[in-house]
Amino acid sequence: MTELKLSEEVRNALENNLPVVALESTIISHGLPRPRNLEAAKEFEEILRSQGVVPATIAILDGVPNIGLDELGVDRIANEDLAKASVRDIPILAAANKSGATTVAATAHLASLAGIRVFATGGLGGVHRGYTTSFDESADLSTLANTPITVIAAGVKSVLDIPATLERLETLSVPVVGWQTREFPAFWLNKSGYQLDWSVDSAEAVAQLMKAQDELGGQQGIVIANPIPVAKQWDPTEHDRILEIAFRAAEQAGISGKAVTPFLLGFIVEESKGKSLEVNLDLARNNVSLAGKIAKAWAEIN
Repeated sequence: MTELKLSEEVRNALENNLPVVALESTIISHGLPRPRNLEAAKEFEEILRSQGVVPATIAILDGVPNIGLDELGVDRIANEDLAKASVRDIPILAAANKSGATTVAATAHLASLAGIRVFATGGLGGVHRGYTTSFDESADLSTLANTPITVIAAGVKSVLDIPATLERLETLSVPVVGWQTREFPAFWLNKSGYQLDWSVDSAEAVAQLMKAQDELGGQQGIVIANPIPVAKQWDPTEHDRILEIAFRAAEQAGISGKAVTPFLLGFIVEESKGKSLEVNLDLARNNVSLAGKIAKAWAEIN
């Protein structure tokens, strides 16, 4: 029987109502270059520990979903060539005793199974541009429709279709709430130009929202849209210039369908000479720090 493997630290925290934050492993294995990715994985965990919060980095190792990694496990997700595992891939990897780094969807799913209620990531997946012909939509959205976990994210990457993503989340009844803002962030940028109906100003307010959703029988996730500080965002003019070049390059190369977004992201990192990567790390740190505060507020009201 396939079971979750909780680290002793995570198990103890959950049994004693101590704050825990889930962290995905795909950002480490697929989103950052080596050896920078290992440094980032350790840094994200240390941000939480410095707040008195237990980090639960999640991955599937040798067929076993691990909730909380030891030092060897963190090293493996940073240095082994792991499959990129969404929810649909979890049973396949488990049956074959193979390893995979978990996406936002898979991390949310496994964290929720373990009883973890707060999850920090960089940005959500969403509806891709040109979706009317490709039908390309991230499993992150459908997973959040039936997974009671609060995800702190800096919106979705600006290469995606932001208004379509927000419409899809509305259709799926997933609350999207701005952190001290009523404007949805655009990952590398502080603002997207798209307004939100609701915002919260404190970690305690998020915890109360989570509690109210539980009491009213909601099984959806909650998205806390946390914009990167203006001082750390990518320069909007440079961002727009490079995105235009990237989309033109994809068109000229004949890239289409699901291959478009990976092509764009790789092109953008190279064309920006790593600037987009640095902003990515800054917004991830910002999200992890906020998630720690929310996890502490959640533990306090329980």
